Amino acid sequence: MVEKIKLDELMIIEAARHVRDGETVFAGTGMPLVAAMYAQKSHAPNMCFVLETGPIAPQVLPVPTSVSDPKGMHRAAKLGTLREVLGCLLQRGMVDVGFLGGAQIDQYANINSTVIGTYDRPKVRFPGSGGANDIASHAKRILIICRHEKRRFPEKCAYITSPGYLDGPEGRKKAGILNDRPDVTVVTDLAVMAVDPATGKLRVVKLMPGITFEQVRENTGFPLTKVASPEVVALPTDEDLRILHEEVDPDGEYLGKDA
Repeated sequence: MVEKIKLDELMIIEAARHVRDGETVFAGTGMPLVAAMYAQKSHAPNMCFVLETGPIAPQVLPVPTSVSDPKGMHRAAKLGTLREVLGCLLQRGMVDVGFLGGAQIDQYANINSTVIGTYDRPKVRFPGSGGANDIASHAKRILIICRHEKRRFPEKCAYITSPGYLDGPEGRKKAGILNDRPDVTVVTDLAVMAVDPATGKLRVVKLMPGITFEQVRENTGFPLTKVASPEVVALPTDEDLRILHEEVDPDGEYLGKDA
């Protein structure tokens, strides 16, 4: 089974590895939800899973199709409200990890999930923030997961929906964001990037197996640097893949039936 690993599977499992047992994790719709759920069902069974629609510490059934899917409310310790989870938990600094995705991510790890083009006359309009701005502003660590394409990684986002480091290492502080130096990690199907606190910019810290730094750079729309010796992401085991396909996404909602 390991010989047939897909990059999406590796991306999800690698992102989940950044979650520690016992942490409180806030997850958005899509791949972030898959990765957070995989973490809970593998190495972090005591993770407190929070969804922006209000469920706190649910024992999630096969992956919900959205944060409002009733599957995400199964055996929750509390079915809270938006105000409770975004205000009482997140804004009080009680969330360790925020899992996010986005249409665009720029060199400062700012996320665009609103528009391509101008706001008033967009070429494409996306669903918008939901709770993503709150998560990016207040979670202690931010994990972003998305596929790696040049158009997704421009030098500057067409619109900043959720803040990374805005325009540099002091960007968040200047904007009045109290959580001004969070750890920000971006996991893609080509590499793992993290914000360098000295510059506020993303740099490559790990490469996916078989992927070179040159390939990552060619698929990125801004000048990209790397640490001296990027590690290679560890391959998942057969048990990792079994959990992912049999317990997390048995219906192939995100990974497909033939995965």
